[in-house]
Amino acid sequence: MNREIIDINDCTILLEEASTNKTLVDSCYFDEPVIAIAFYGAGDVSLKIKYKGKTKEFQHTKGMVLSFYADEKVEFEHYVSDQKPLQCLVIATAIKNLDKLPNGEGQFLEQFLSQLVHPKDHYVEGPVFKMTPEMFLLVEQFFSNSYEGEIKMMFYKSHMTALLSHYFGQLASQQSTKIDTAKLKQINLAQEILLSDFENPPSLTELAHKIGTNTNKLKKEFKAQFGVPVFKYLQNERLKKAYNLIKNEQKTIQEAAWAVGYDSLGSFSNAFEKKFGYRPSQV
Repeated sequence: MNREIIDINDCTILLEEASTNKTLVDSCYFDEPVIAIAFYGAGDVSLKIKYKGKTKEFQHTKGMVLSFYADEKVEFEHYVSDQKPLQCLVIATAIKNLDKLPNGEGQFLEQFLSQLVHPKDHYVEGPVFKMTPEMFLLVEQFFSNSYEGEIKMMFYKSHMTALLSHYFGQLASQQSTKIDTAKLKQINLAQEILLSDFENPPSLTELAHKIGTNTNKLKKEFKAQFGVPVFKYLQNERLKKAYNLIKNEQKTIQEAAWAVGYDSLGSFSNAFEKKFGYRPSQV
């Protein structure tokens, strides 16, 4: 078992590496509450996390990134064997040091991992995902460098910053995707509500309330999705429906106008002509 601990500013880097011909268990604790990010390199060790009678297991850790909050009561057990060696890099900081971190890491931890900054248990888990190729290469370089003294410290500082940059960048990308998906779901729901009742559509305020947003966001995001404002979209869909009623279902102009929510035949005819270039009587 090779274990190296490096203190850089208010962060600690823990490098652990082990291989064996027989099964061994490496157990460790933190001596104070920390927020940590563990990067598992070329090894594929099994991991058990134990606290308050609970156990969380990871069977295949190669390439895994695991973020977490843990206090002194949490035990981490690595099960090392000839088929599953250990190669783990942990970057950790005490919660009390978040405001002292030199490159804005505290801000990013609060932004992306607030559940770890404000923990509600002895162990709180953050996102778990696979490393990007860039992250995997950086982790590999931590274990393969041969520098000594101050040059080695310089190497560790620069590579820790680069690794955290890739990590937070990945979280930002994932968060952006989630936000976009949530917005799209809201706007698609707004569209469904509009199309469900042409005769009595909701007001902008009512529609925003129904999908769980405010009117400004609704207007902005709806136009971004469909290219036109909310009620311009509604008008276009009303007129297309009316055209179909007159053309294919043999409805009168008056019946078509009423069916899509127009009380005034004159207003309906003017809007119809503006959209299609001819009066409804010419369909």
